[in-house]
Amino acid sequence: MKPKTIIIIVLTVLVLIIAFQNAEMVTFHFFLWTISMSRILVIIGFLFVGFLLGLLAAYRSRNL
Repeated sequence: MKPKTIIIIVLTVLVLIIAFQNAEMVTFHFFLWTISMSRILVIIGFLFVGFLLGLLAAYRSRNL
């Protein structure tokens, strides 16, 4: 396996371990809305958004 693949797998496993250890509910207050959800969903959601932003930045830098 390539070193990049190994690093991605290790980081993914670490994020999943951290996410599943933080299973309690959290409440967000955003303007008039109040949202309660599991912290696992918040961590994985922000990880996904960061991944998409990284892909967008990489794509944009290649096309300049």
